[in-house]
Amino acid sequence: MPRPLVIPRGPVDLAGALHLPDGFDPAGSCAAVVLCGPGSSVKEQIAAGYAARLAAAGFVALAFDPAHQGESGGEPRDLEDPYRRSEDVSYAVDALTTVAGVDPARIGALGICAGGGYTVHAARTDHRIAALGTVVAVDIGAARRGRGPAADGVATALDDLAAERTAEVLGGTLDRVNWLPDSAEDAAAAGLTDVDALQAVTYYRTPRGHHERSTNRRLRRSDSLLIGFDAFHLADRLLTQPLQVVVAGRRGSTGQYEDGERLRRLAPNAEGPVVVEGAGHYEMYDVPEYVDRAVGSLSAFFRRHL
Repeated sequence: MPRPLVIPRGPVDLAGALHLPDGFDPAGSCAAVVLCGPGSSVKEQIAAGYAARLAAAGFVALAFDPAHQGESGGEPRDLEDPYRRSEDVSYAVDALTTVAGVDPARIGALGICAGGGYTVHAARTDHRIAALGTVVAVDIGAARRGRGPAADGVATALDDLAAERTAEVLGGTLDRVNWLPDSAEDAAAAGLTDVDALQAVTYYRTPRGHHERSTNRRLRRSDSLLIGFDAFHLADRLLTQPLQVVVAGRRGSTGQYEDGERLRRLAPNAEGPVVVEGAGHYEMYDVPEYVDRAVGSLSAFFRRHL
């Protein structure tokens, strides 16, 4: 079972889960990996599966809940601030450096889905992260801009969000929106047919991957922050650490394959891509065959560079 770890983050604490390898020696000097999960997820979901496998491969692995979400502190709840999410990674590195038995010079990071973009954004300027892996990484800012949150485009969406925030302030309320339909039935009623979107609902909103602290709600005011975010900004100049990019072989609507290729081209010391053939984006969350293949490659990568 993972060991709880409190991660101090200024006025609030983040809730961490420390996965330790068998025979871990607090007097030793072990390599460690911080894991940053997808948007809306908590540490008991996708990051836990990857962390447990990395621990089995001999690494200390730290999964954590972002600020404002899960068991972590921070108000208002359900805020998805990409800049704070990226900073959370550095605070998790802070905490790992204080764990007896962890070598501060041998800390890496692994980001999954939107967490891949957040981890890239952190690692560009936090070079304590000695090596970085991503799995189905998505630049959530590019995704929000590309999909066009409003029919008239991004600029109109920002105008609408500005008016909504003014209404929130004047009305004393905070609006929350769904990440996904709340159930498979709601998805069907909404006419949802996209394979990736349906697989996301199947993971997050059914017993397969559901967790009570993954609320499926996002503060509406998060959206203006997401639209303006560029996860890979200056990666070509600043992300000089070794990087392994893992993508799902089936391209889909999430943009993970294209974002992975873009990141690999930008980063000066990127390896890969490692293509997990047959997998889709959300199948990389928990399908054992695909996760095992990803972690097998990532474990070898981290052994080489940590």
